[in-house]
Amino acid sequence: MEEVYTFLKACGTYYLATMDGEQPRVRPFGTIDRYNGQLTIQTGRKKDVAQQMLANPRVELCAFDGKNWLRLAAKAVEVPEVAAQEHMLDAYPNLRGAYTPGDGNTMIFALTEATAVFSSFTEPSRTVTF
Repeated sequence: MEEVYTFLKACGTYYLATMDGEQPRVRPFGTIDRYNGQLTIQTGRKKDVAQQMLANPRVELCAFDGKNWLRLAAKAVEVPEVAAQEHMLDAYPNLRGAYTPGDGNTMIFALTEATAVFSSFTEPSRTVTF
């Protein structure tokens, strides 16, 4: 998990895929945190992405650092603790203009049952799970 966190943090932007009924939806994301031993992401409850993850928690994300890429398949599980929201917003203070811990909109999702595949054009792929 630590290696995945470090890679995503270094990339800054990754692309998160969810399902909207039968239609996949992909969008850029930038939040990644570790909270209580779990890899977490953040969004707003009012956003379509949050509703999609609540309806179907299976997600994938992909990131590229210019040389290597990561594909991660996971289950997104809501972490309802206000402390998790505070932890995330401490890591991303620029989001505090739009989100406040306990505001009913800020949502944290843990990425569980995760399988991450690190790949490149020059080395064999490597898989980690957490």
